[in-house]
Amino acid sequence: MTDTPSSRPARRGRPGYDLESLLTVAVRLFNERGYEGTSMEDLSRELGITKSAIYHHVPSKSELLRLAVNRGLDGLFAEVDRLDAVEGRAVDKLEHLVRASVGVLIEQLPFVTLLLRVRGNTEVERDALARRREFDQIVTDLVSKAAADGDLRPDVDPATSARLLFGMVNSLVEWYRPRGGVRADTVADAVATVAFDGLRVRRGA
Repeated sequence: MTDTPSSRPARRGRPGYDLESLLTVAVRLFNERGYEGTSMEDLSRELGITKSAIYHHVPSKSELLRLAVNRGLDGLFAEVDRLDAVEGRAVDKLEHLVRASVGVLIEQLPFVTLLLRVRGNTEVERDALARRREFDQIVTDLVSKAAADGDLRPDVDPATSARLLFGMVNSLVEWYRPRGGVRADTVADAVATVAFDGLRVRRGA
C-alpha cells in the first residue's frame, strides 16, 4: 500500500519546541528587535536549538511572520463573521465589533502589536496591510450606515470616524499590560463608553 501524506503520522518536533512555542519566541523578538533586525540565528540562540530544528517547523522567517500577523487578523475577521448574528441596528453591530476587537487585541496582544508595526516592506507585510484595509472598510461601512440611521453624527466623515475609533482600540498595545489588574471586558466597556457616549457630563439647561 502506498504511504500517502495523509496516512503518514504527523512529524513531531523536538520536545519542548513545538510550532506554538517557536512562534511565541519569534513574535517577542520581532517586537523587541524588529522583523528585519531578527535573524534565524537569533531565534536559534534564544531557543537553544539549531536552525535546522527551526526549519523542521517552518520553511523561512517570513513564514513565521505570516503566521504571526494572521493570528491577529484571523481573530478580527472571525468577529466580523459573527456580526450577522448580532441583533439591532448598524450602531449596535459597530459597538459589538469594537468590544470584540478589544478582546482580540488583549487575548493576542503580542501578535496584534506586531501586526500594527508592519510597514509593507515584504510581501507578507503587504498582504497583512491589505487585510487591514479590508477590515477598516468594514468598519467605515458600519459607521456610514449608523450615521444614515441617525444613530451617529452625520457631520464627521465615516472613514475619519473609523480611523479615530480603531486608533483608540489599537492604542491599547502601547499601554495595556495583562498583569495590570484591568480585565478585558472592563477595558472594552471603557472604550465603548468613550467612543459612543463621550466623556463630558451633559447637564440640563
